[in-house]
This record gives sequence, structure tokens and C-alpha cells, in this order.
Amino acid sequence: MESENRDLLVEGARTFGVTLDQEMVTLFDRYLTELLKWNQKINLTAIRTEKEIVLKHFIDSLSVYPYLRTSSTLVDLGSGAGFPGIPLKIIEPSFGVFLVDSVLKKVDFQRHVIRTLGLKGIEAIHSRVQENRIPGKMEGRCDVVISRAFSALKTFLRMAYPFLRKGGLAVAMKGKLDKREADLTSEPEKSRYVLRKTVAFSLPFSSFRRTILLFEKQ
Repeated sequence: MESENRDLLVEGARTFGVTLDQEMVTLFDRYLTELLKWNQKINLTAIRTEKEIVLKHFIDSLSVYPYLRTSSTLVDLGSGAGFPGIPLKIIEPSFGVFLVDSVLKKVDFQRHVIRTLGLKGIEAIHSRVQENRIPGKMEGRCDVVISRAFSALKTFLRMAYPFLRKGGLAVAMKGKLDKREADLTSEPEKSRYVLRKTVAFSLPFSSFRRTILLFEKQ
């Protein structure tokens, strides 16, 4: 990772209350190297430059950290190339993380990164949650279900529900909300969730608008 992008990562993380030590920076560096290498062969992400990956994947993934409790069991739905689950695991080893994606080549990449980085307490699962294929060990037992631009908000809330324990959080990481989704936040499946927080912000050192929505399971 170029020094200017390393500085961007460290300063961007600090914006969200995360202090990266040298070991964490090294892990992100290895992650970046593997992502760029694999992306030449399979389409993991349309974002292909170091700086954009650091900003739009790594730092964006860390933006949700202030709203999560340590030692949580976290499910990342539609995890793709491992975002936000792997960056969150790097900075908070106490998280138990399940990465869930329906595309096998992406799950293969996640497993490769987990091995390469030597991460423990994180598992990549190939599953189509859209078809209600939920591993029994995860049903109704998870503290947080999170997704980053994975699906429409209403669809995400429906898919997240079976994973969550009562009082657990469904956390949707979105861009700038369009009016249709903004209207939905006022009535998030009334009998199932309460909207606890909406956070709108710009990614550090950019004009990219982001929104985090936190729903509590009733």
C-alpha cells in the first residue's frame, strides 16, 4: 500500500474513533494486495485503485463501528469481497463474524483472505438467504445483521429478521437515501422493528454521502 493511502486509512479510521496499530495496518495492506490480485481474474469489485479501495471499502466499512457493541455476533449479508465484515474483524477481534454470500467465487476469496490474514472467529458461508437457507446455528441467535448496499431496505429487513435475537440490530449501510427508502424508515415493518437511529454523513476526505440505519428487532 502506498504511504499516502496508508495515511488515508489511518486518518479515515480515526474519524470514526478507531485507532489502527501497526499490526492492523499490515493486515489491511495484505487484504488490499489479495483483493487487487484476485480482482484481475474474477470480478470482486468495480473499484480497482488503491485509494478508492481504501476510501470506499475499508474506511466505509469502519464507519459503522461506533454503533456496534464489542463481543457481538455479527452476520454480514451479501458480503461480496468481505465488506464490512472483514475490516470490522480486523479492528475488533472480539466480534464473532459470519460472512454470507450467494456467489461461490466471492466466498472462496473471503476464505482465502481469512486464512492469509490468520483471522480467528470468522467464517465465510456460501448460502442463498433470499431462499431462506439459514444455517441452524445462526437462527435467532445473532446480535447484529449488517449489509452494505446489498439490497432494497425492505428486503434486507425481511432477510435479517430470522437471524436476530430479540433486541438485536439490523444495520443497513446505504448511500444517500432516495425518497422511497427514506419514507420506509418511518414504518419499518411496524410489528417487527423499531428504527433506533439514522446517521447521515460524508466519507472522510470526500464528498461521498452515506447513511447508516439501525433497526432493533422487537
